[in-house]
Amino acid sequence: MTQRTTPPFRADHVGSLLRPAELHEARENFAKGVISAADLRAVEDNAIREVVELQHAAGLQSATDGEFRRATWHMDFIYQLHGIAKSTEKLHVTFHNAAGDLDWSPAGLRVHEKVGLDGVIFGEHFEFLKSIVDPSQTPKQTIPSPSMVYYRGGRAAVSESVYPDLEEFYTDLAAAYAKEIAGMAALGCTYLQLDDTSLAYLNDPAQRELVAKMGGDPDKQHVRNIKTMNAALAGRPEGLTVTTHLCRGNFRSSWVAEGGYDFVADALFNELNVDGYFLEFDDERSGGFEPLRFVPKGKFVVLGLMTTKRGELESVDSLRQRLDAAAKYVDLDQLCLSPQCGFSSTEEGNDLTQDQQKAKLERIVETAALVWG
Repeated sequence: MTQRTTPPFRADHVGSLLRPAELHEARENFAKGVISAADLRAVEDNAIREVVELQHAAGLQSATDGEFRRATWHMDFIYQLHGIAKSTEKLHVTFHNAAGDLDWSPAGLRVHEKVGLDGVIFGEHFEFLKSIVDPSQTPKQTIPSPSMVYYRGGRAAVSESVYPDLEEFYTDLAAAYAKEIAGMAALGCTYLQLDDTSLAYLNDPAQRELVAKMGGDPDKQHVRNIKTMNAALAGRPEGLTVTTHLCRGNFRSSWVAEGGYDFVADALFNELNVDGYFLEFDDERSGGFEPLRFVPKGKFVVLGLMTTKRGELESVDSLRQRLDAAAKYVDLDQLCLSPQCGFSSTEEGNDLTQDQQKAKLERIVETAALVWG
């Protein structure tokens, strides 16, 4: 067993990190018109420098910008695709946690013109990140998977006058993503992650019922999503590692869906053309490790064994025991270790402190060093 010099790394993380208080304050002041866009950008730049240094100090081989320039992990990107705009209608999402339920009502979306790409979304974000990372680290860019566009509104959100045939929508969506992927690679990106909750949600029978109500095929939606992702990745440049991250919802330490990976596992691991999978396995909601038996040689699974939803620090022994349990189904040399999700998928962040976040990142690195050398 050895450490890895290319992504995904033995000790890695999903992407989003807790926003510091000064960034929250700057966003509020910008919304009120108290400070300018340039002022906000300066605060963001400084906060990103500090969080990149945090990742370096923790010993991580990859670094993200913490998604500090976004309000959410996905919609800031999706609204920048040509032909997609915010809807006046609000979505209703019910999240769950140990204390009860939590409702979230974000804006929806509408596809009102042919989907396309006018420029490299988050291109400037990546260039800044690339300019400040330590030479020993690989800058990692996270973007939402194309699956999330349909999953946020279903057929009703896609204008039938623009796309009478939904297959044309998927074709255009994949082409826009292919341009984005090529554009990121041209900027020097070698590590790109497609974040996708749909492929985890669809393991939950309640979510498959929702897909049916949205006009999709609940038994085949995951296959349709994988097909779109593969079309987007078909011409990806040499030297670009692409991973995907699956989770069941992450908002203020709460979740949406439950269930193991059994329903999607075969197609996910054998049909989706990515190099690695970030999978949440922090508690019983994620099911057992048995679906990992479908993982083929040559692909990597980054096990999200450490929760980002609570501050309690997992022990090295508990993490090693669970790695050993997973290794019964897939070779340990194909495994890596990370937190189960981001620490702050939305700007509100999860219910833990900056110090607890730091300790968790350091524990991931410590454990990976003991397991893989």
